[in-house]
Amino acid sequence: MRIEFTRFTAADAGALADFLTGEDWPYHAGVQDREAVRRRAAAGGYDDAENRTFWIVADGERAGLVRLQDLADDTPMFDLRVRAAHRGRGIGTAAVAWLTRYLFAELPGVRRVEGTTRQDNHAMRAAFRRNGYVKEAHYRRAWPAPDGARHDAVGYAILREDLESGEITPVAWDDELT
Repeated sequence: MRIEFTRFTAADAGALADFLTGEDWPYHAGVQDREAVRRRAAAGGYDDAENRTFWIVADGERAGLVRLQDLADDTPMFDLRVRAAHRGRGIGTAAVAWLTRYLFAELPGVRRVEGTTRQDNHAMRAAFRRNGYVKEAHYRRAWPAPDGARHDAVGYAILREDLESGEITPVAWDDELT
């Protein structure tokens, strides 16, 4: 499978609104409103100084989306979505690898990249681990679901020096005073 990443443009606003509102996103909080997406796109909210958005194109088809956020900060975050028909094919893992390299190459001030997901999103957690990300946080009952349930959330990050060295800096979990 050939995977490419193409930058979102203002002309893509309708396709983006269709993408975000036309799929079930079981691990994302809230529901997107089509017109709100179009307005945000028209205002530059998906491609500006703080955000860059890319289509994930698998074998010529738009299979997903990567939105890089907080780009003026030294610790950007991202939103990753893969269409249901394309899940389970390694696209998420490839996207995390790509976005990690992209952020460190394009933004020299970036020191680390963070991502958060629901505890039960095992595919995303595996994509983090396969790409050298380390679990740094566990937020109890912090992720609201559309049905009103609250799920635990987990935070992962990768440090620039870990990517460059191939070594993982461990988290000091046992640092509390007793």
